[in-house]
Amino acid sequence: MIGVAIPIPDPYGALLQGKRASYGDPLAGAIPTHITLLPPTEVDGVELDAIEAHLLDIARKERPFHIRLRGSGTFRPVSPVVFVALGEGIDDCERLQALIASGPLARPLDFPFHPHVTIAHHLPDKVMDQAFMELATYSARFEVWGFSLYEHGEDGVWRPQRDYVFGVGGAGPRTEDDCPTES
Repeated sequence: MIGVAIPIPDPYGALLQGKRASYGDPLAGAIPTHITLLPPTEVDGVELDAIEAHLLDIARKERPFHIRLRGSGTFRPVSPVVFVALGEGIDDCERLQALIASGPLARPLDFPFHPHVTIAHHLPDKVMDQAFMELATYSARFEVWGFSLYEHGEDGVWRPQRDYVFGVGGAGPRTEDDCPTES
């Protein structure tokens, strides 16, 4: 199981992951803070070379852009999710998502693409309301350097496997020492 996402850099990523954990979301420790570009997708291991070549080609042609996170939103009642909304960078995320969800990663989506950062999922309504209210005035701005390929481990944790840096392509396997930071 793989996914592709824009990781949210620290200090914003850590702060939002901490907020998610404070609401009692059991997935807070298993899912790094991100903006999904390709939702969880089951692939055959033999497809990984073609998928990685596809992602590398996209990254080489793209350029950094800015995202502004601003305020909260919800998909309720359709889906029990509260999220931090994007106030800037939506068009860039939509373009990038369409490119990624083509070729070897083409698949139908369960919901229309809407870039966001999940902060509460499948929690009691009272907790969802609290998350929505507490992050209503949240704001952060950062430069998007690229995106990451994630793999869902047998332990249920999503881990970044490889970074794809805009204008360059792949940066190879990801390690804690070489994670890109905010510019």
